[in-house]
Amino acid sequence: METDYNSMDESNNSETENQSEFKDFEDVKDMRIEAEAVVNDVLFAVSNMFVSKSLPCVEDVAYINVETREKNRYCLELTEAGLRVVAYDFDQVDDSLQNPYHETVYSLLDSVSPAYREAFGNALLQRLEALESDGQS
Repeated sequence: METDYNSMDESNNSETENQSEFKDFEDVKDMRIEAEAVVNDVLFAVSNMFVSKSLPCVEDVAYINVETREKNRYCLELTEAGLRVVAYDFDQVDDSLQNPYHETVYSLLDSVSPAYREAFGNALLQRLEALESDGQS
């Protein structure tokens, strides 16, 4: 049996492929937005923290400068793999450093700053006490 060529089949296939490509594009995270969220999340527990303006922020990498309460400075690299220390000063990348990636900023800061750990614990305790007092009112 002979079948006719149907141009609709081709257009449906290419539309599906285009949607698939668009979905892949949507899945790519803008690391600058992620970096800003990281900063806003833990700024209360460090002396200073901001997204680097001099190092490149692209779709797959961003750099965050952080100064701990102990006055130690770090430049952090944020990628899909996580966060890691790439230098011991702001706006620097030392390629010779081979520091491990941390899944979260909390884990990284917990490993380098006892004062961060204490500030985070105190903030958590205050939130719990606030919830308890709200429950009693």
